[in-house]
Amino acid sequence: MKTFAPQTGSLSRRDFCRTIATATAVLAVPNIIPSRLLAGAAAPSNRIRVGQIGCGRIARGHDMPGVFNSGLADIVALCDVDLRRVAEGRDLAAKFYRDAGKTAPGFVTYGNYRELLARGDIDAVVLSLPDHQHAEIAVAALRAGKDVYLQKPFTMTHAESVLLRDEVAKSNRILQVGSQQRSWGETQQFRKGCEFVRSGRVGRLTHVEIGLPIDPTAPDSPEQPIPANLNYDAWLGPTPQVYYTEQRVHPQSGYDRPGWLRNESYCLGMITGWGAHHFDTAHWGMDMELSGPIKVEGRAEFPTNKIWNVHGAYDVELLYPRDIHLKVSDKLPNGVKFIGEEGWIFVSREPQGQQTSSDPAMRPTDLKPLDASDPKLLDPNGVTVKFLESSSHHKNWLDCVISRQTPLSPAPIAHHANTACIVSWIAMKLGRPLTWDLKAEKFVNDAEANALLSRSERAPHGVHNLKRV
Repeated sequence: MKTFAPQTGSLSRRDFCRTIATATAVLAVPNIIPSRLLAGAAAPSNRIRVGQIGCGRIARGHDMPGVFNSGLADIVALCDVDLRRVAEGRDLAAKFYRDAGKTAPGFVTYGNYRELLARGDIDAVVLSLPDHQHAEIAVAALRAGKDVYLQKPFTMTHAESVLLRDEVAKSNRILQVGSQQRSWGETQQFRKGCEFVRSGRVGRLTHVEIGLPIDPTAPDSPEQPIPANLNYDAWLGPTPQVYYTEQRVHPQSGYDRPGWLRNESYCLGMITGWGAHHFDTAHWGMDMELSGPIKVEGRAEFPTNKIWNVHGAYDVELLYPRDIHLKVSDKLPNGVKFIGEEGWIFVSREPQGQQTSSDPAMRPTDLKPLDASDPKLLDPNGVTVKFLESSSHHKNWLDCVISRQTPLSPAPIAHHANTACIVSWIAMKLGRPLTWDLKAEKFVNDAEANALLSRSERAPHGVHNLKRV
């Protein structure tokens, strides 16, 4: 049986070794971990103490339950720039313990993430934040000595992605990105699908298809008074100062799909939203987790609205090493299809295109969550490549906080998936063919495209304005 070894595509042996060194740097130097964690999690004093930063929709529906249900950790502090949300997050955490018949730890709430990170008794943090806040707060957490669970996508820009990847390698901390399809569900279809493809079931891989939904737009809402419970300047973070309207931020009542997911100052749209998941799965099955595209061409419709202005309909074509062609489009069924010379294998969530009630609609399909051109391709017997089985992405992270092993979605792998998403978005914006230099991590002879790899930051916010302590 083969053991897992990341595929670097066209990288040289020297570059491959350098990349592997970065990917495993977390294991190279002894990590400092509270001695109480080494004794196991039987007693409350031995459990991992977690701070939750960001108390919105994803935190409530996914991250907080994931940490609580792991059985390894306690949420002891919560932070959000919206004081109503942090109070409701504290109430939800208390309910977890009450419903389980357990005694809740004391919860402390904060409006400023720096105050939470300054606590020496917190071992790790979960960051459930809008995309434009990922890099700054993740780097600050690493520098504060915290292990980190970071919601996808890895970062908003490619420049941030490089910086965060390198900061993780220097920090000796455990960082897991929320690419939870690697730990998905009882049927484990994403893991199994990638094992089948990597075991050669479809023959030589020639094409990969990724289907994603799109977000609708709407007319711009007028300016509204800033709610007294919201620190709007902190919410804007490194992005430009613009007027407040609920349409731009998040609902002040309930936890429906927030408006920031549809504004390019805070999110690039579904190409990075769900794209972060599906590109990660595609790279996993392609054996290209530490590689990426070498050419990209895209086209897309972009609304003229100033607030809900992320991309609409789109098509992107990427060329990878080994002459693998990857197509991404809203016209394909939601999921990832691996196509080879001897058949195809398709993977998606269950039921097909699973979504939350506030997510945009998926394209209908008769494909099953794990499907193939021939059922024989899905025979579990004779699989030669096997990956770690995980049914909980948060538990995998917390296990690694204790063991100091590399989690399923570490920074180097997340960086390459994030890069593929971002270069696709840039190709969609420019509408012309681009060549990507894998080693230099920039576009070849294209200043306009390279300018889109980074953004200016509004001081004092932003990852580049963080003071190293």
